[in-house]
Amino acid sequence: MVALVVGLGNPGPDYAATRHNIGHMVVAELARRAGTTLSSSRKTHSQSATVRLGGLSEPAVIAMPMSYMNLSGGPVAALAKYHSVELGDVVVIHDDLDLPFGTVKLKRGGGSGGHNGLKDTTKALGTPEYVRVRCGIGRPPGQMDAATYVLRPFGTVERKELPCVIDTAADAVEALLADGLEAAQQRFHTAT
Repeated sequence: MVALVVGLGNPGPDYAATRHNIGHMVVAELARRAGTTLSSSRKTHSQSATVRLGGLSEPAVIAMPMSYMNLSGGPVAALAKYHSVELGDVVVIHDDLDLPFGTVKLKRGGGSGGHNGLKDTTKALGTPEYVRVRCGIGRPPGQMDAATYVLRPFGTVERKELPCVIDTAADAVEALLADGLEAAQQRFHTAT
C-alpha cells in the first residue's frame, strides 16, 4: 500500500452535513473519483476501499471511521495494522478551526490543536508523526462554543463553496500521494 487515507467525522445522517464531517466528505469524493463505494468492516469499525488515486500504480486505502470523532484512533490504528501501512504513511483529513473556511493545508506531525479526533488518533497510533490534511472551517462567531459550532451544518454561503473546498482537499490528497508532502505543500499552500 502507498498510504492509508482516513477522513475523520461522526457516523450517521444527523452529522453528515456538519463542519466536523468534512473529512468524511473528502473521502466520499475520493471514492467517487475512483469509481468505487466504501465497504463496511466490523474488524476495523470503518468503511473503506482500496483504490488507485491520481493515476498511481500502487493502491491506497481510503476510509471513514464509523466511531464518533472522539474515538477515531481505534479505527485508524486498526486500519493501519490490517492493511500493513507504516505509520508514516497514514494521512488524516480533518476539520480545522484555526484555518479560514476554504483553506487547505498539509503537514506532518504536530499537536492536536484541541481536536479530539486528532488527540485520540495520536494516542492510538502512539505517534503524532502522521500527515494531516487540514480543511479550514473558520472560528465560531461571537461567543459560540467551538463544540457547538463544529457540530452545526455549514452556513448558506459556505454550502455554495463547499464542493470546491472538498475538490481542493481531494486534489491535495492525490498530489500528496503522487508527488510527496513538500511538493503538495508548495502547490496548495501558495494557492490560498
